[in-house]
Amino acid sequence: MKHTFLLLLLVPVFAFSNFWGKTGHRVTGHIAQEHLSSKAKRALNDLLDGHSLAFVSTYADEIKADRQYSKFSAWHYVNYPLGIKYKDSEKSEYGDIMTAIEECKQVIKDKNRSREDRVFYLKMLMHLIGDLHQPMHASRAEDKGGNDIQVQWFGEGTNLHQVWDKNMIVSYGMTYTELATELNQVSRKERKAIQEGTIYDWVDESHEICATLYDSVKVGERLGYAYTYKYNDILFQQLQRGGLRLAKVLNDLFA
Repeated sequence: MKHTFLLLLLVPVFAFSNFWGKTGHRVTGHIAQEHLSSKAKRALNDLLDGHSLAFVSTYADEIKADRQYSKFSAWHYVNYPLGIKYKDSEKSEYGDIMTAIEECKQVIKDKNRSREDRVFYLKMLMHLIGDLHQPMHASRAEDKGGNDIQVQWFGEGTNLHQVWDKNMIVSYGMTYTELATELNQVSRKERKAIQEGTIYDWVDESHEICATLYDSVKVGERLGYAYTYKYNDILFQQLQRGGLRLAKVLNDLFA
């Protein structure tokens, strides 16, 4: 317990924010569900006891209040300076979203691990692929991934991280199924193009978008309809990418 409490103090505070929000994660889960291979569907149906990807997509956020899971807090994000690649960055001693995804994949593939372990890391993986596509999760450490950049959202105080985690999605006013259905309108060619690359390509892609988002606001700025009009396309693009790429990761794991 003593070591757990110490870790809670050491891990940055923003590790506990509500990443992508429930709606965002359910959107990516719902989209992924529609693009699973037959083998992946069977394996996931067994491991998840028939639950959908959308249903379990928020699990990694739900366990954060339990201190026994505190070591996983640093798994939801990665910080490195703008303008460089992840592979060239200094790595955190606590791990990050990239090392976490790799660990999850290894556990899931290991048939010698217990079913309980494989299910746990599967739920974590699904959530982390979603987080990987929220650009403020591949951001810089000095402002805690945008949490220290205070702004107004339709007259209420918030911060840049929360704007992209939750505020924009909630303001759009669609349920996760409605939004996922709209974002799932892609051709086979478009889907394959989106699914190209590795998680290391994808994190650097999010990191580049993050730089644009830092330039999109000034501290204390009042944001509203003009901001959503300008940046909703990026929001929807990242939700779509997260869902299609989650399907690709799962299909590869259960091939």
